[in-house]
Amino acid sequence: MKKHPNNEIQRRRHYRLCQEGVHMELYNFTLTVSGITLNTPGHEDALFEAGCDDAMISYYGNAIYLEFDRESPSLKNAIATAIRDIESAGIGARVESVDSTLVGLSDIAELSALSRQAITMLKDGIRGKGDFPNPIQRITGQSPLWDWAEVAEWLENCGRIAKDSGPAANAKELNTWNLALRIRASRAEAKVAEHLHMLEHTETQSYRQA
Repeated sequence: MKKHPNNEIQRRRHYRLCQEGVHMELYNFTLTVSGITLNTPGHEDALFEAGCDDAMISYYGNAIYLEFDRESPSLKNAIATAIRDIESAGIGARVESVDSTLVGLSDIAELSALSRQAITMLKDGIRGKGDFPNPIQRITGQSPLWDWAEVAEWLENCGRIAKDSGPAANAKELNTWNLALRIRASRAEAKVAEHLHMLEHTETQSYRQA
């Protein structure tokens, strides 16, 4: 369901940022939300009033997704403000994830504006150097999945998509947000920090031995 955008709010937001000399881009992304369902009273109005006037609310069973078209100086800022708006709505909503960065061949074709046939030929080594990234999930199935950040960087490096178009950087930003959201949900920030410290210590030891 699409709430009618509050054009006055959008105009004020855009005007303020333009007055500050901030260059704006339009970013499209989807956030998965927990804590509320289709049956949560007044959730549409609450999200709208909290600032999600640039989002379309969608449902899959009881799950709720918000697809944003948000003007912002960066994807990082767009996602951060969208999470803030959702979680400040006062209805117990909590963001669990942003767009999945796991993609199939058709997704890669769409995101890169290349044909599916071209992507398939690159994947099979018929075109290119034959070093197309390996899938990371469903490897033995009929529909393997790739890490879009890795594929986008590969496509940029081999000149298949423009380096200044930003898909690789945006995909990495999505990966970072998903990692942060998963860590928050697990309430294991301290353990993650401990493991990172152990990894860094291992890398330092390996470097010294080399």
